Order: sequence, then C-alpha cells, then structure tokens
Amino acid sequence: MKKNLLLLILWSIPIMYFAQQEDAWVYLTDKQNVSASLTDPISILTQKAIDRKNKHGVLIDERDVPVDENYISLLKEQSGISVLAKSKWFNAVHVRGTETNIKALEGLSFVSSIDFADKSLNNLKAKQQKKESKLESVFTDFIYGTASNQIQMIKGDQLHLANYTGTGMTIAIMDAGFPNVNSMSSFQRLRNAGNILGTKDYVQRDDDVYTNTVSSHGTWVLSTMAGYIDNDYVGTAPDASYYLFITEDGINENPVEESYWVEAAEHADSLGVDVINTSLGYGSFYENTNYNYVVSDYDGYTTFITRGANIAYEKGMLLITSAGNEGLAGINAPADSPNVFSIGAVDANGNYAPFSSVGSAVQPTQKPDVVAQGQGSAAIHINDAIISIDGTSFSSPILAGSIACLWQALPNKTNAEIMQLARASATQFNNPDYYLGFGIPNLQLALSTALSSEDWVENILELKVFPNPVSNILNITVPSNENMVQAYLFNILGERVFETDLNKNKNQIDLSFLNTGLYLLKIQSQSFSKSFKILKN
Repeated sequence: MKKNLLLLILWSIPIMYFAQQEDAWVYLTDKQNVSASLTDPISILTQKAIDRKNKHGVLIDERDVPVDENYISLLKEQSGISVLAKSKWFNAVHVRGTETNIKALEGLSFVSSIDFADKSLNNLKAKQQKKESKLESVFTDFIYGTASNQIQMIKGDQLHLANYTGTGMTIAIMDAGFPNVNSMSSFQRLRNAGNILGTKDYVQRDDDVYTNTVSSHGTWVLSTMAGYIDNDYVGTAPDASYYLFITEDGINENPVEESYWVEAAEHADSLGVDVINTSLGYGSFYENTNYNYVVSDYDGYTTFITRGANIAYEKGMLLITSAGNEGLAGINAPADSPNVFSIGAVDANGNYAPFSSVGSAVQPTQKPDVVAQGQGSAAIHINDAIISIDGTSFSSPILAGSIACLWQALPNKTNAEIMQLARASATQFNNPDYYLGFGIPNLQLALSTALSSEDWVENILELKVFPNPVSNILNITVPSNENMVQAYLFNILGERVFETDLNKNKNQIDLSFLNTGLYLLKIQSQSFSKSFKILKN
C-alpha cells in the first residue's frame, strides 16, 4: 500500500526536482553556554531525567546541551537551504537543498563538516546497494481473540501477578501515526489515568499525532503495551506512562527520518524516559537509491540512527527495536546496534517466523537478541476490534512492555543489566543462533534470578517476594532496619488462611499445605504495609 502511494506521488512531481535536491547532515563547531548549562542541568533537562541519570550513574555532559539556535537561524538564511531536524547529541542539523547550496555551507565559520546522505557526494566509492524495508510491512486478518498467548510466552503475566504492571515507568514510542488513540475505548483506561504524558509529530513539526491517517501502525503498536478491553485484552504494560512520537513519514522514504528519530530520542532523554520502543527499520530510500545502505553498513556503528541509538543507550535509556521483516535479507538499522535490544519474531508455538530478519557476522553482537510472538500477534485496530497481525513490529512492543515491568521490579538495575537478565533467561541462552538469538525470554525467571543472586543489592525500604508463582517455599526480603514484620495470607474470598512473623533471619514461608490458586499476601510493620498477589502452583 505504501509503495503504491509513493509511486503516485513520484508521478506527479517533476523528476528534475529529485535530481537537484539532496539531504545532508551539517555538523557544527561548538555550542553556547555549555559550562553554565552543565552547572545548572535543570535548565536543559527535566528533574525526572536528572534523577534517572543520577540513579544509574549516567554523566550529564556537553551532548545534553541544545544546538545553538543562532546557528540554526543562520543556516535557514542560506540560499536554497531547508533545515528539517536537529540533534544536540551530534551537534548537527539535517538540511535539504542542492548539492551546490549545501557544499556552500562549508564556508560558514561555525560549520565543522558536512555528510551527504548520498555517500558518492562525499567522494566515497559507490557501493552496490541492498534493498531494505523501512516501516515494517504487516498482514492483517480481522479476527477476535485475546492477548494471553503473547504475554504468557514471555511470562509477563507473572510480573503482573506480582503487581509489576509498568507503574512509574515511562515509555516513548517512535512510530508512524496514532489515529484514534485519543478516542478509542480500548485506550480509555490509559487516558483516564493520565498516562499519555505528551505527543509530538516530528515530520509535520506539531503536537498532533492523532489525525495522521496515512498509517495506523503506531496505534497497533501502542495497543500491544497499553490497550485494555475488559475481559478481552490487556497490554503488557497497562499502567506505564507513554510519550507518542511520530518520526516515520508514512509516505516518503528519506534519511531525514533517521534524524527525526534521533531528535525524538534526545527529547525522550530530556524528559526522563526509561524505555524506547522502535518498530521501524532503515536501509532503503526509494526517493533516491544513492542513499541506500549496504550490508556492511549494518555493523552497529555506521548509520546515523544507529549512532544515535548508541548515544541514547549511553544516556541510560533502554532501547528495544524490531529486528525487521526481511527474513534472510538480514537485520537493518538500528537493530544492528550492540546497545539496542533487537527482537525477532516467532509464532504462537514458539517457532521461527519466516519473515523475521536474521542476524549475521556483520553485527558486532548476537542478533537478534531474543524473540517474542510476532506471527499472529493480537493487537487492537483503530475501530477497537481485536485483530491478528504479523510482524516484528509487534514482537518488539510486546516484549518492551514486559521489560518495562521487569525494570519496575528491579529499579536499581541499569539498562545493560536488564537486557542481560532477559537474555540469560531465554530458552537457548547457551546456544544462540541468527534466527532466534538467545531464544524466548522468561521474565519471571529473570526477576527471580535477580532477586535471589548473592550480589543483589536492593533498596532497604523495598520488599521483595519470590518466586511467584510458588510451589512450596516463598522467600521474602525483609528490610534490614526492621526487627519484626507480620505476614498475613488471604484467599480470594478474603479469608485469612495463614499468618506468621518475619525478620531478616526468618524470611521464608512454607506454603506446601495450600491448594493451587490465587492468594493475597499482606506484609506490614509499624513503618509500612504492602500487599502482593501470590499464585500457588
């Protein structure tokens, strides 16, 4: 559908226009007021962003300082130049104009270098191009169903049972349009909670992401994490907070979309976002095939979007992206990044989905990292109907939501530690391959491993209960500053079935006498009270 639409547009615009117009990244020499900004970081970042960086030991540095707006204004004044995007991390702007006009910018004192999207204009040897897909193509059958299989496969439902549903976590979705999210009943719960924190369309340069009807892709992606239909559908992170960013131009194919993505990632960092989901991939640009990437470019460090993703990781965010729908043609950008958690696709039975992009020795680390259900995934259409849909575009957010819940449970872990816990819990961790990576993660196991490891350091005021579900022995971490704690267990009828005292030396409960089912565990002392849902196997 998208390719047909593109052909119509190309037919209606003179070919000469495309021959004359070029895209390039213009890198600037310096920034203004760097020292003052770093001394007073609240002037350039939100308090949530500062707190997240401090918690994870992430340095606030010159890359956090905005691009000098005076330089941008001067660039806009240059003949034939349009400024389309900016990046504080790279201290660069994305411009469009003729080759001559762009090269004329080299004469400006504040321009450090210019990198054309058409690498041949940088006097680089032309390379054979590889056709890649950008926005994940998807195939939809309108059928009704539930999202149970896709969350149970990765044990995300067990995180929910332990009250880790995404509360306090912030997720940014970089995607195409989000039509009807502001009116659909399946997002009513999300809206009522005030959990859509902000929106921005980087393509149209405004805040309206709901009226872009070129693509419903973003709506489908959001539904896998935040959708809620009573008794029919629950996303993997229903209580997380979300920013909805359009960085994908649903009609045109141009590397400026990489710049939009980096710009949005920088904004997400300044807002204190924890997790970014990207169900996009870049490699082929139909407007100008000279911009296309070749296989060797997917080395984790070359493309603009991948380099931006690497910085986003350094800033402490956890980036989760779809591996791509190119099958044997392979991974594209930014899934090639060693610092991005790249997600392939399996079917409902855990078998490799034949469209899922495979990794290769070109990537510096194992790709894909892991897999989740991406064939026959359940999503919610813009008319509130539950649909079955294919694509790594959906395995990525399904896992991203549950990863956010895992990080909620382990708030002192870094982005790298959370990714490694998920990898280590996967079905083929000891024998990864280019099709499934480390396999299907078990996030309940990841949580239990973290909580039970000898070097686990948790906030002393934070109670932890594991494993959950439990077969016999339930372990409870008791804050070291508490001498006596009471534990009460209730059945689903509210009847108390067990009680005991706990302390740092007595922190296990034998539940072997209980019948299988759901129970409520209440733990309290003079200074706190907290409840947990416990599933007895």
